[in-house]
Amino acid sequence: MADPKGFLKTQKRELPKRRPVSVRLMDWKEVYEQQESGELRRQAGRCMDCGVPFCHQGCPLGNLIPEWNDLMWRGEGRQAIERLHATNNFPEFTGRLCPAPCESSCVLGINQPPVTIKQVEVSIIDQAFQNGWVTPHPPERLTGKTVAVVGSGPAGLAAAQQLTRAGHTVAVYERDDRIGGLLRYGIPDFKMEKKQIELRLAQMQAEGTRFRAGVEIGRDITWDDLRARYDAVVVATGATVPRDLPIPGRDLSGIHFAMEYLVQQNRVGAGDTVIDQITAEGKHVVVLGGGDTGADCIGTAHRQGALSVTNLAIGQQPPEERPESQPWPMFPTVFEVSSAHEEGGERMFLASTVEFLRNDVGEVRAIRVAETEYLDGRRVPKAGTEREIPADLVLLALGFTGPERDDLEAQLRLPVDERGSLVRDKTYKTSEAGVFVTGDAGRGQSLIVWAIAEGRAAASSVDAYLEGQTTLPFPVRPTDRSISV
Repeated sequence: MADPKGFLKTQKRELPKRRPVSVRLMDWKEVYEQQESGELRRQAGRCMDCGVPFCHQGCPLGNLIPEWNDLMWRGEGRQAIERLHATNNFPEFTGRLCPAPCESSCVLGINQPPVTIKQVEVSIIDQAFQNGWVTPHPPERLTGKTVAVVGSGPAGLAAAQQLTRAGHTVAVYERDDRIGGLLRYGIPDFKMEKKQIELRLAQMQAEGTRFRAGVEIGRDITWDDLRARYDAVVVATGATVPRDLPIPGRDLSGIHFAMEYLVQQNRVGAGDTVIDQITAEGKHVVVLGGGDTGADCIGTAHRQGALSVTNLAIGQQPPEERPESQPWPMFPTVFEVSSAHEEGGERMFLASTVEFLRNDVGEVRAIRVAETEYLDGRRVPKAGTEREIPADLVLLALGFTGPERDDLEAQLRLPVDERGSLVRDKTYKTSEAGVFVTGDAGRGQSLIVWAIAEGRAAASSVDAYLEGQTTLPFPVRPTDRSISV
């Protein structure tokens, strides 16, 4: 284990400090300051190297957490990144964006604050990039087989890197003008600066992965043509269809889906000119939805200079401590204050949006909300509690309902399940020979760590399909729901 008495000597959970709100609202840089190395080693030293390390159960990737905690505590950063990369292609992404179900499963968390696994993880990879320890791993031989990966989010990139290293010639297709999927255009820079994507793409290109940005499969190239060109096709298009709110006034100007808003700001951050950009500057902003995407909208609105920001959630405020109904090692639903919430605005729970109200020129001016009550297990507006909230800009951050399916159904003839996701078997194969589905397109909206795990597992199935056998890892099955998301 790391420090045999570490969990006794250091019982406090220490995380890096966030930059002052007044400072970070003036830019789009990541909110956290670099953690002092001694403090980081103390936190890694709290890992107990449990006989049964339940952090493995909490992580779909099966990360070897006690091993790289030990190496980090000993100052063996180069060995630590090798152990981390053995199970996770992109720790720079998960270390910043994953909600860390591994920490909820930490055995130390039974009676102490859990080990800061996520922070140790991101510190290992950041140190590795700074010291030049992240190098290309090109294949020793080429198989002569070709694979098309459609979608360049974490699932697609993980599948592509694994298949490239196995010796296949892999091309990643992305309909946007830059590679990265929602990592590129869905995540604000204050949560992850895009230099992290560029560093990893440089490694993948040096390994031999080919990238085709600005190409929409189904339109620029038909799915049938793609299948004819490649020996296998991996569908990793994500679950990008947003959940709408069909209530009176939905057609008013000034009501937008969250991703429409966030993508535009990310394009501006990348140096693009966005005509008629949706902006919160000088407006009363209301964000509907209490999840991570809603928090991203809140932080973005503050940086754009909103007059006010109100966040509405239809459900109850979660408890601050783990509820009895979600005992260790389950991933609990608890009240969280993200960096965006810390920056200001008002959060309201049990708030049902009843109607969007218009001004004289057809723009939204306010929303009518009511308290939420539960009737026969359904959440409904409580009569007599209606009131108005000023709103010049309304952002719908209500989650996603599945992948965009029109071309996939028409051209690939892929069926969908009752959740609207693409059907695949336990090895990620579809009903069409040589076509595989991975990530949110088949799983539904989920965590980034699940996307990477599924991308790695799908690559194993593709490799076995092409070669008759494989040595690539198969960390998770599509039906594995043992870890709550």
